[in-house]
Amino acid sequence: MASFTLLVVDDDPIIVDAIRLILPNQWQMISTNTGELPISSPNFHAAFVDMHLKGNTRTAEGPGLIQKILAQNSKVEIIAMSGDLSLSLMEACLKAGASKFLAKPLLPDEVISSLEKIEALWQIRSLESRGRGQPVQWLGSSSASEDVKRKIASLRGEPGPILLEGETGAGKEVAFRLLNLQEPNRPAVAVNIAGIPEALFESEIFGHVKGAFTGADSLKIGLAEAAHGGDLFLDEIEALPLNQQVKLLRFLETGEVRKVGAKDSVHIKTRVIVASNQNLQQLVKEGKFREDLLFRISGKKISLPSLRERKEDIAELSRHFLSLQKPRSNKMFSAEALESLMQYTWPGNVRELRRICEQLSISAPLPIIRAEDVNVLLHPATASGKSIDYKQGLSAMLEKFESEAIQDLLNKEPDVEVAAELLKISRSSLYQKIKSYNLSYNQQVKS
Repeated sequence: MASFTLLVVDDDPIIVDAIRLILPNQWQMISTNTGELPISSPNFHAAFVDMHLKGNTRTAEGPGLIQKILAQNSKVEIIAMSGDLSLSLMEACLKAGASKFLAKPLLPDEVISSLEKIEALWQIRSLESRGRGQPVQWLGSSSASEDVKRKIASLRGEPGPILLEGETGAGKEVAFRLLNLQEPNRPAVAVNIAGIPEALFESEIFGHVKGAFTGADSLKIGLAEAAHGGDLFLDEIEALPLNQQVKLLRFLETGEVRKVGAKDSVHIKTRVIVASNQNLQQLVKEGKFREDLLFRISGKKISLPSLRERKEDIAELSRHFLSLQKPRSNKMFSAEALESLMQYTWPGNVRELRRICEQLSISAPLPIIRAEDVNVLLHPATASGKSIDYKQGLSAMLEKFESEAIQDLLNKEPDVEVAAELLKISRSSLYQKIKSYNLSYNQQVKS
Protein backbone atom coordinates (compact mmCIF):
# COMPACT_ATOMS: atom_id res chain seq x y z
CA MET A 1 0.00 0.00 0.00
CA ALA A 2 1.33 3.42 -0.98
CA SER A 3 2.55 5.57 1.88
CA PHE A 4 3.69 8.62 -0.09
CA THR A 5 2.08 10.73 -2.78
CA LEU A 6 3.90 12.48 -5.62
CA LEU A 7 2.52 15.32 -7.69
CA VAL A 8 4.05 15.62 -11.16
CA VAL A 9 3.45 18.89 -12.98
CA ASP A 10 4.55 18.45 -16.59
CA ASP A 11 2.89 18.82 -20.00
CA ASP A 12 5.12 16.19 -21.64
CA PRO A 13 3.30 12.81 -21.42
CA ILE A 14 6.55 10.94 -22.09
CA ILE A 15 8.12 12.42 -18.94
CA VAL A 16 5.00 11.71 -16.90
CA ASP A 17 4.85 8.08 -18.07
CA ALA A 18 8.58 7.59 -17.49
CA ILE A 19 8.28 8.77 -13.87
CA ARG A 20 5.24 6.57 -13.35
CA LEU A 21 7.12 3.50 -14.60
CA ILE A 22 10.10 3.90 -12.25
CA LEU A 23 8.08 5.00 -9.23
CA PRO A 24 8.72 2.73 -6.18
CA ASN A 25 5.77 0.72 -4.87
CA GLN A 26 5.37 2.87 -1.76
CA TRP A 27 4.60 5.90 -3.95
CA GLN A 28 1.42 6.84 -5.76
CA MET A 29 1.44 9.54 -8.41
CA ILE A 30 -1.01 12.19 -9.54
CA SER A 31 -0.15 14.39 -12.50
CA THR A 32 -1.34 17.60 -14.08
CA ASN A 33 -0.22 19.27 -17.32
CA THR A 34 -1.16 22.78 -16.19
CA GLY A 35 -0.36 25.07 -13.34
CA GLU A 36 -3.77 24.37 -11.84
CA LEU A 37 -3.29 22.15 -8.80
CA PRO A 38 -5.63 19.33 -7.78
CA ILE A 39 -7.88 20.07 -4.82
CA SER A 40 -6.04 17.45 -2.75
CA SER A 41 -2.60 18.99 -3.37
CA PRO A 42 -2.01 19.85 0.31
CA ASN A 43 -1.68 16.09 0.94
CA PHE A 44 1.30 15.60 -1.37
CA HIS A 45 4.64 14.63 0.12
CA ALA A 46 6.63 15.71 -2.93
CA ALA A 47 6.20 17.47 -6.25
CA PHE A 48 8.24 17.26 -9.46
CA VAL A 49 7.56 20.54 -11.27
CA ASP A 50 8.52 21.35 -14.84
CA MET A 51 9.63 24.93 -15.36
CA HIS A 52 8.35 25.22 -18.95
CA LEU A 53 4.66 24.41 -19.16
CA LYS A 54 2.83 25.29 -22.37
CA GLY A 55 1.40 28.73 -22.17
CA ASN A 56 4.14 30.01 -19.91
CA THR A 57 5.82 32.84 -21.74
CA ARG A 58 8.51 33.45 -19.13
CA THR A 59 10.57 30.93 -17.18
CA ALA A 60 9.99 33.08 -14.09
CA GLU A 61 6.49 31.60 -13.97
CA GLY A 62 8.06 28.26 -12.99
CA PRO A 63 9.35 29.59 -9.66
CA GLY A 64 5.95 31.19 -9.20
CA LEU A 65 4.31 27.76 -9.40
CA ILE A 66 6.71 26.50 -6.73
CA GLN A 67 5.59 29.31 -4.45
CA LYS A 68 1.96 28.49 -5.22
CA ILE A 69 2.39 24.87 -4.12
CA LEU A 70 4.27 25.83 -0.95
CA ALA A 71 1.57 28.33 -0.06
CA GLN A 72 -0.83 25.40 0.25
CA ASN A 73 1.59 23.15 2.15
CA SER A 74 4.96 24.45 3.30
CA LYS A 75 6.27 20.93 4.00
CA VAL A 76 5.90 19.56 0.47
CA GLU A 77 9.33 18.78 -0.95
CA ILE A 78 9.58 20.32 -4.40
CA ILE A 79 12.01 19.24 -7.09
CA ALA A 80 12.21 21.53 -10.09
CA MET A 81 13.11 20.05 -13.47
CA SER A 82 13.93 21.46 -16.87
CA GLY A 83 16.17 21.11 -19.89
CA ASP A 84 16.96 24.80 -19.45
CA LEU A 85 20.04 24.82 -17.21
CA SER A 86 20.56 28.56 -17.06
CA LEU A 87 22.00 29.53 -13.70
CA SER A 88 19.46 32.32 -13.21
CA LEU A 89 16.52 29.91 -13.56
CA MET A 90 18.00 27.28 -11.26
CA GLU A 91 18.83 29.82 -8.56
CA ALA A 92 15.34 31.33 -8.86
CA CYS A 93 13.86 27.88 -8.25
CA LEU A 94 15.92 27.36 -5.10
CA LYS A 95 15.01 30.83 -3.88
CA ALA A 96 11.33 30.06 -4.46
CA GLY A 97 11.60 27.01 -2.23
CA ALA A 98 12.66 24.03 -4.35
CA SER A 99 15.00 21.66 -2.55
CA LYS A 100 16.65 20.40 -5.73
CA PHE A 101 16.83 20.97 -9.48
CA LEU A 102 17.01 17.99 -11.87
CA ALA A 103 18.22 18.28 -15.45
CA LYS A 104 16.16 16.82 -18.26
CA PRO A 105 16.29 14.18 -19.60
CA LEU A 106 15.78 12.68 -16.15
CA LEU A 107 18.02 9.87 -14.96
CA PRO A 108 16.02 7.05 -13.29
CA ASP A 109 18.61 6.48 -10.56
CA GLU A 110 18.63 10.19 -9.71
CA VAL A 111 14.83 10.28 -9.52
CA ILE A 112 14.71 7.24 -7.23
CA SER A 113 17.51 8.59 -5.04
CA SER A 114 15.65 11.90 -4.69
CA LEU A 115 12.47 10.09 -3.67
CA GLU A 116 14.36 7.98 -1.10
CA LYS A 117 15.70 11.10 0.57
CA ILE A 118 12.23 12.64 0.63
CA GLU A 119 10.95 9.45 2.27
CA ALA A 120 13.70 9.78 4.88
CA LEU A 121 12.67 13.36 5.64
CA TRP A 122 9.02 12.44 6.13
CA GLN A 123 10.00 9.49 8.30
CA ILE A 124 12.02 11.82 10.54
CA ARG A 125 9.01 14.09 10.80
CA SER A 126 6.72 11.16 11.55
CA LEU A 127 8.77 10.24 14.62
CA GLU A 128 7.62 13.51 16.19
CA SER A 129 3.95 12.70 15.73
CA ARG A 130 4.17 9.30 17.40
CA GLY A 131 4.62 10.82 20.84
CA ARG A 132 6.15 9.17 23.87
CA GLY A 133 8.03 5.95 23.71
CA GLN A 134 9.99 6.74 20.56
CA PRO A 135 13.70 6.01 20.97
CA VAL A 136 14.86 9.12 19.15
CA GLN A 137 13.26 12.33 17.91
CA TRP A 138 14.41 15.67 16.55
CA LEU A 139 11.73 17.92 17.97
CA GLY A 140 11.07 21.35 16.53
CA SER A 141 9.46 22.90 13.48
CA SER A 142 11.59 26.05 13.23
CA SER A 143 13.36 26.75 9.96
CA ALA A 144 16.66 25.79 11.61
CA SER A 145 15.24 22.42 12.69
CA GLU A 146 13.69 21.77 9.29
CA ASP A 147 17.09 22.46 7.74
CA VAL A 148 18.69 19.88 10.04
CA LYS A 149 16.05 17.28 9.12
CA ARG A 150 16.60 17.90 5.41
CA LYS A 151 20.36 17.54 5.78
CA ILE A 152 19.97 14.29 7.70
CA ALA A 153 17.51 12.97 5.10
CA SER A 154 19.85 13.96 2.26
CA LEU A 155 22.48 11.56 3.63
CA ARG A 156 20.26 8.48 3.46
CA GLY A 157 22.19 5.72 1.73
CA GLU A 158 25.30 7.86 1.40
CA PRO A 159 28.54 6.02 2.25
CA GLY A 160 31.66 7.57 3.73
CA PRO A 161 32.32 9.56 6.89
CA ILE A 162 29.94 12.20 8.22
CA LEU A 163 30.91 15.06 10.55
CA LEU A 164 28.40 16.44 13.06
CA GLU A 165 29.36 19.81 14.52
CA GLY A 166 27.59 21.60 17.32
CA GLU A 167 27.77 22.83 20.88
CA THR A 168 27.49 20.49 23.83
CA GLY A 169 23.88 19.38 24.23
CA ALA A 170 22.82 20.52 20.74
CA GLY A 171 21.69 17.04 19.66
CA LYS A 172 24.63 15.36 17.93
CA GLU A 173 23.76 11.89 19.21
CA VAL A 174 20.12 12.39 18.18
CA ALA A 175 21.32 13.24 14.68
CA PHE A 176 23.49 10.10 14.66
CA ARG A 177 20.57 7.90 15.69
CA LEU A 178 18.34 9.41 13.00
CA LEU A 179 21.03 8.83 10.37
CA ASN A 180 21.26 5.21 11.46
CA LEU A 181 17.47 4.66 11.52
CA GLN A 182 17.09 5.70 7.89
CA GLU A 183 18.01 2.20 6.78
CA PRO A 184 16.52 -0.73 8.73
CA ASN A 185 18.48 -3.35 10.64
CA ARG A 186 21.78 -1.47 10.63
CA PRO A 187 24.00 -1.88 13.70
CA ALA A 188 24.69 1.32 15.63
CA VAL A 189 27.74 1.53 17.90
CA ALA A 190 28.47 4.74 19.81
CA VAL A 191 31.57 5.63 21.82
CA ASN A 192 32.84 8.80 23.47
CA ILE A 193 36.48 9.24 22.50
CA ALA A 194 37.17 11.35 25.60
CA GLY A 195 36.26 8.35 27.74
CA ILE A 196 38.87 6.02 26.19
CA PRO A 197 42.40 6.11 27.67
CA GLU A 198 44.96 6.81 24.96
CA ALA A 199 46.71 3.46 25.52
CA LEU A 200 43.46 1.57 24.96
CA PHE A 201 42.14 3.41 21.90
CA GLU A 202 43.51 0.99 19.32
CA SER A 203 42.28 -2.04 21.25
CA GLU A 204 38.81 -0.57 21.82
CA ILE A 205 38.27 0.54 18.22
CA PHE A 206 40.09 -2.23 16.33
CA GLY A 207 40.19 -5.08 18.86
CA HIS A 208 43.05 -7.34 19.94
CA VAL A 209 44.07 -10.98 19.82
CA LYS A 210 44.65 -13.13 22.85
CA GLY A 211 48.04 -12.44 24.41
CA ALA A 212 48.60 -9.19 22.50
CA PHE A 213 49.51 -7.44 25.76
CA THR A 214 49.28 -7.94 29.49
CA GLY A 215 45.65 -8.49 30.39
CA ALA A 216 44.60 -9.53 26.88
CA ASP A 217 43.21 -12.86 28.05
CA SER A 218 40.92 -13.45 25.09
CA LEU A 219 40.12 -12.30 21.57
CA LYS A 220 38.38 -8.92 21.53
CA ILE A 221 36.23 -7.64 18.67
CA GLY A 222 36.75 -3.91 18.22
CA LEU A 223 33.92 -1.40 18.01
CA ALA A 224 34.60 -0.76 14.33
CA GLU A 225 34.10 -4.43 13.51
CA ALA A 226 31.06 -4.63 15.81
CA ALA A 227 29.51 -1.91 13.64
CA HIS A 228 30.09 -3.87 10.41
CA GLY A 229 27.20 -3.21 8.05
CA GLY A 230 26.11 -0.22 10.12
CA ASP A 231 27.37 2.96 11.74
CA LEU A 232 30.15 3.73 14.21
CA PHE A 233 29.67 7.00 16.13
CA LEU A 234 32.82 8.63 17.51
CA ASP A 235 31.78 11.47 19.79
CA GLU A 236 34.21 14.21 20.88
CA ILE A 237 36.64 13.34 18.11
CA GLU A 238 38.77 16.32 19.13
CA ALA A 239 39.90 14.33 22.18
CA LEU A 240 41.71 11.77 19.98
CA PRO A 241 45.50 12.15 20.37
CA LEU A 242 47.51 12.96 17.25
CA ASN A 243 49.33 9.62 17.21
CA GLN A 244 45.97 7.82 17.18
CA GLN A 245 44.45 10.11 14.57
CA VAL A 246 46.72 8.64 11.89
CA LYS A 247 45.41 5.14 12.72
CA LEU A 248 41.82 6.30 12.38
CA LEU A 249 42.69 7.99 9.08
CA ARG A 250 44.17 4.77 7.72
CA PHE A 251 41.01 2.89 8.64
CA LEU A 252 38.84 5.51 6.94
CA GLU A 253 40.97 5.34 3.80
CA THR A 254 41.22 1.56 3.50
CA GLY A 255 38.34 0.09 5.50
CA GLU A 256 40.84 -2.38 6.91
CA VAL A 257 41.08 -3.35 10.57
CA ARG A 258 44.10 -5.03 12.12
CA LYS A 259 43.61 -6.17 15.68
CA VAL A 260 46.39 -5.37 18.12
CA GLY A 261 48.81 -8.28 17.99
CA ALA A 262 47.37 -9.71 14.75
CA LYS A 263 49.35 -10.27 11.56
CA ASP A 264 46.54 -9.94 9.06
CA SER A 265 43.92 -7.27 8.41
CA VAL A 266 40.24 -7.77 7.77
CA HIS A 267 38.09 -5.54 5.59
CA ILE A 268 34.87 -4.27 7.12
CA LYS A 269 32.09 -2.04 5.84
CA THR A 270 31.27 0.55 8.47
CA ARG A 271 30.13 4.13 8.04
CA VAL A 272 31.92 6.34 10.53
CA ILE A 273 30.03 9.32 11.95
CA VAL A 274 32.13 11.65 14.06
CA ALA A 275 31.05 14.54 16.26
CA SER A 276 32.79 17.53 17.73
CA ASN A 277 31.77 20.45 19.92
CA GLN A 278 34.92 22.37 19.02
CA ASN A 279 36.13 24.17 15.91
CA LEU A 280 38.27 21.49 14.27
CA GLN A 281 39.66 23.97 11.73
CA GLN A 282 41.01 26.03 14.62
CA LEU A 283 42.48 22.92 16.21
CA VAL A 284 44.27 22.20 12.92
CA LYS A 285 45.82 25.67 13.05
CA GLU A 286 46.92 25.01 16.62
CA GLY A 287 48.52 21.71 15.62
CA LYS A 288 46.10 19.65 17.71
CA PHE A 289 44.23 17.97 14.87
CA ARG A 290 45.47 16.49 11.62
CA GLU A 291 44.42 18.43 8.55
CA ASP A 292 44.27 15.31 6.37
CA LEU A 293 41.91 13.66 8.88
CA LEU A 294 39.70 16.76 8.90
CA PHE A 295 39.53 16.66 5.10
CA ARG A 296 38.55 12.99 5.23
CA ILE A 297 35.74 13.33 7.78
CA SER A 298 34.23 16.63 6.64
CA GLY A 299 33.18 15.71 3.11
CA LYS A 300 29.64 15.34 4.45
CA LYS A 301 28.99 17.74 7.30
CA ILE A 302 25.96 18.79 9.33
CA SER A 303 26.24 21.83 11.57
CA LEU A 304 23.68 21.58 14.35
CA PRO A 305 22.22 24.87 15.58
CA SER A 306 22.35 25.88 19.21
CA LEU A 307 19.07 26.28 21.07
CA ARG A 308 19.64 30.05 20.88
CA GLU A 309 19.40 29.75 17.10
CA ARG A 310 16.05 27.96 17.21
CA LYS A 311 14.19 29.62 20.04
CA GLU A 312 10.91 28.96 18.23
CA ASP A 313 11.33 25.31 19.26
CA ILE A 314 11.68 25.98 23.01
CA ALA A 315 7.94 25.86 23.79
CA GLU A 316 7.48 22.57 21.92
CA LEU A 317 10.56 21.03 23.51
CA SER A 318 9.57 22.20 26.99
CA ARG A 319 6.07 20.75 26.75
CA HIS A 320 7.50 17.49 25.47
CA PHE A 321 10.08 17.15 28.25
CA LEU A 322 7.46 18.00 30.88
CA SER A 323 5.09 15.40 29.43
CA LEU A 324 7.77 12.75 29.92
CA GLN A 325 7.32 13.16 33.68
CA LYS A 326 3.73 11.87 33.56
CA PRO A 327 2.06 10.19 35.39
CA ARG A 328 4.36 11.00 38.33
CA SER A 329 3.83 14.71 37.72
CA ASN A 330 0.89 16.31 35.91
CA LYS A 331 1.85 19.92 35.24
CA MET A 332 1.72 22.46 32.43
CA PHE A 333 3.49 25.69 31.55
CA SER A 334 1.87 29.10 31.72
CA ALA A 335 2.50 31.45 28.82
CA GLU A 336 4.68 33.59 31.09
CA ALA A 337 6.79 30.58 32.08
CA LEU A 338 7.38 29.69 28.44
CA GLU A 339 8.37 33.27 27.74
CA SER A 340 10.93 33.12 30.55
CA LEU A 341 12.36 29.93 29.07
CA MET A 342 12.61 31.58 25.66
CA GLN A 343 14.49 34.58 27.06
CA TYR A 344 17.26 32.42 28.54
CA THR A 345 20.51 31.87 26.58
CA TRP A 346 20.79 28.08 27.19
CA PRO A 347 24.55 27.49 27.25
CA GLY A 348 23.83 23.78 27.73
CA ASN A 349 21.33 23.75 24.86
CA VAL A 350 18.61 21.06 24.65
CA ARG A 351 20.27 18.91 27.30
CA GLU A 352 20.08 21.79 29.79
CA LEU A 353 16.45 22.53 28.86
CA ARG A 354 15.51 18.93 29.54
CA ARG A 355 17.18 19.03 32.97
CA ILE A 356 15.35 22.25 33.88
CA CYS A 357 11.99 20.78 32.83
CA GLU A 358 12.66 17.70 34.96
CA GLN A 359 13.47 19.93 37.93
CA LEU A 360 10.36 22.04 37.39
CA SER A 361 8.17 18.95 37.44
CA ILE A 362 9.36 18.44 41.02
CA SER A 363 10.00 21.93 42.37
CA ALA A 364 6.99 23.91 41.01
CA PRO A 365 4.32 23.88 43.75
CA LEU A 366 1.28 24.41 41.47
CA PRO A 367 -0.12 22.35 38.59
CA ILE A 368 0.59 25.36 36.35
CA ILE A 369 4.26 26.32 36.23
CA ARG A 370 4.75 30.07 36.62
CA ALA A 371 7.48 32.40 35.42
CA GLU A 372 8.74 32.75 38.99
CA ASP A 373 9.17 28.97 39.23
CA VAL A 374 11.31 29.06 36.09
CA ASN A 375 13.34 32.06 37.25
CA VAL A 376 14.18 30.42 40.57
CA LEU A 377 16.12 27.80 38.58
CA LEU A 378 17.47 29.95 35.76
CA HIS A 379 18.22 33.15 37.69
CA PRO A 380 18.49 32.21 41.38
CA ALA A 381 20.04 35.52 42.44
CA THR A 382 17.46 37.80 40.84
CA ALA A 383 14.58 35.43 41.62
CA SER A 384 15.36 35.72 45.33
CA GLY A 385 15.21 39.49 45.11
CA LYS A 386 18.99 39.95 45.06
CA SER A 387 20.80 41.85 42.38
CA ILE A 388 24.48 41.63 41.53
CA ASP A 389 26.63 44.76 41.54
CA TYR A 390 29.28 43.82 39.00
CA LYS A 391 31.17 47.09 39.58
CA GLN A 392 32.42 45.84 42.93
CA GLY A 393 34.74 43.39 41.15
CA LEU A 394 35.01 39.62 41.15
CA SER A 395 37.05 39.32 44.37
CA ALA A 396 34.55 41.36 46.37
CA MET A 397 31.65 39.42 44.82
CA LEU A 398 33.24 36.09 45.77
CA GLU A 399 33.98 37.27 49.32
CA LYS A 400 30.41 38.43 49.74
CA PHE A 401 29.06 35.11 48.49
CA GLU A 402 31.43 33.18 50.74
CA SER A 403 30.51 35.15 53.84
CA GLU A 404 26.78 34.84 53.18
CA ALA A 405 27.08 31.11 52.47
CA ILE A 406 29.03 30.46 55.69
CA GLN A 407 26.63 32.55 57.76
CA ASP A 408 23.65 30.73 56.29
CA LEU A 409 25.22 27.38 57.14
CA LEU A 410 26.11 28.44 60.70
CA ASN A 411 22.53 29.53 61.26
CA LYS A 412 21.45 25.99 60.39
CA GLU A 413 24.41 24.08 61.80
CA PRO A 414 26.12 25.85 64.74
CA ASP A 415 28.54 22.97 65.33
CA VAL A 416 31.74 24.34 63.74
CA GLU A 417 33.26 20.90 63.25
CA VAL A 418 30.21 19.63 61.37
CA ALA A 419 30.03 22.87 59.37
CA ALA A 420 33.70 22.54 58.40
CA GLU A 421 33.11 19.01 57.19
CA LEU A 422 30.17 20.14 55.08
CA LEU A 423 32.25 22.93 53.55
CA LYS A 424 35.17 20.50 53.04
CA ILE A 425 37.66 22.80 54.80
CA SER A 426 39.57 22.46 58.06
CA ARG A 427 38.05 23.66 61.32
CA SER A 428 40.88 26.19 61.76
CA SER A 429 40.20 27.62 58.28
CA LEU A 430 36.53 28.01 59.14
CA TYR A 431 37.40 29.81 62.38
CA GLN A 432 39.63 32.19 60.45
CA LYS A 433 36.84 32.99 57.99
CA ILE A 434 34.33 33.51 60.81
CA LYS A 435 36.72 36.00 62.39
CA SER A 436 37.62 37.67 59.09
CA TYR A 437 34.01 38.16 58.05
CA ASN A 438 32.88 38.96 61.63
CA LEU A 439 30.19 36.31 61.47
CA SER A 440 27.88 35.44 64.35
CA TYR A 441 27.15 31.92 65.59
CA ASN A 442 26.25 29.99 68.72
CA GLN A 443 29.44 28.16 69.47
CA GLN A 444 28.95 24.39 69.84
CA VAL A 445 32.30 22.73 69.57
CA LYS A 446 32.70 19.06 70.35
CA SER A 447 35.42 18.29 72.85
